Amino acid sequence: MANLVAGLAIVSFAISWLATLAMKRLAPRLGFVDSPGHRKIHHVPKPLGGGVAIFLGVALPLLGVIAIGWFRDFDPASNLIAYAGGIRRQTPLALWLLGAMLAMHLMGLLDDRKTLGPYVKLIIQLAVTTALVAQFKPLWALTTLDDAIGAGGALSVTVSVLWIVTITNAFNFLDNMDGLSAGVAAVCTTAFLIAALSVEQWFVAGMLGMLLGALVGFLCFNFHPATIFMGDSGSLVIGLLLGVLTLRAIYLPEGMNLSSGWYSVLAPVIVLAVPLYDLLVVSAIRISHGRSPFVGDANHLSHRLVARGMSRRTAVLCIWLMTACTAIAAILLTQVQSQFGAGLILGQTLLVLGLVGLLEQHRVEEGTQARGGKGSDGGG
Repeated sequence: MANLVAGLAIVSFAISWLATLAMKRLAPRLGFVDSPGHRKIHHVPKPLGGGVAIFLGVALPLLGVIAIGWFRDFDPASNLIAYAGGIRRQTPLALWLLGAMLAMHLMGLLDDRKTLGPYVKLIIQLAVTTALVAQFKPLWALTTLDDAIGAGGALSVTVSVLWIVTITNAFNFLDNMDGLSAGVAAVCTTAFLIAALSVEQWFVAGMLGMLLGALVGFLCFNFHPATIFMGDSGSLVIGLLLGVLTLRAIYLPEGMNLSSGWYSVLAPVIVLAVPLYDLLVVSAIRISHGRSPFVGDANHLSHRLVARGMSRRTAVLCIWLMTACTAIAAILLTQVQSQFGAGLILGQTLLVLGLVGLLEQHRVEEGTQARGGKGSDGGG
């Protein structure tokens, strides 16, 4: 089954690579470009539409797997019949997730073409996410606490929706430098994929494999100096998928219950520690200055590293490595059998974030230009 996941990743990579190449050539003809201007560091128009490639890199293989599971005949004596049954059981969630991805993608395309207000985007994100989460109890967080207080699912749905929307905006905010958002997402996806494979959670692993292939295919054209941008149509899809799949995944070691292995549920927070840190810090800075947290500026970690003297390429690679440090720690967290070991891993994560905090202690002058999302700050 692991070979199937690898195969899906390869197919997604090929689709994404070809689609990115096609959009790179087609977007300028359609006028779908990011022109130089306020808060942008590129000096010539750059094609948009990389998000189309990422979306297709996940959506097309997913539809193919669903079609095979439903319409291909398998030998009843073959092990494949069991996998076909699994595909059919997961089809409702897969189709709803695909619908949510499409809604986010179309909203992102519209925003890339004609900027939408940040609160309009937030309302749509909340509506789409709520519709998805409310349909599937496996996506509900804190169900034990919810049952204990008799909230009837309201607490679980609320927490899950807020988690997904937060992750969605974290990657939207992070799309402010060539290769940054897609690269960090690839690192996080790899960590979640390893965890999913270790417990044979095949639906989650398959989806993560497709996402990883799509991200790497796009990164071939997006790493500095980028020749195409993903735009909100890509960053919103990435955040949505990671938010949903982290809720669907299992983190407790085999044979351990929640009371003794409670720390394992912190694994997704640790994997995503760097993008979450950037989201929270940048939002806090903007609010403290009396500005909306959704109005972009150059206060991101990446901008501060460049202000310290790093090249943009080095700053992006530095953030990739920071994310890899917390991601490896999170993988280990799901395997430890003692609270002492978990405490060491949590302590290491805090030390990494402390290092991040020290590195970004560099004043960025107001008016400094930045590029992200659709050539500005991705709405964040």
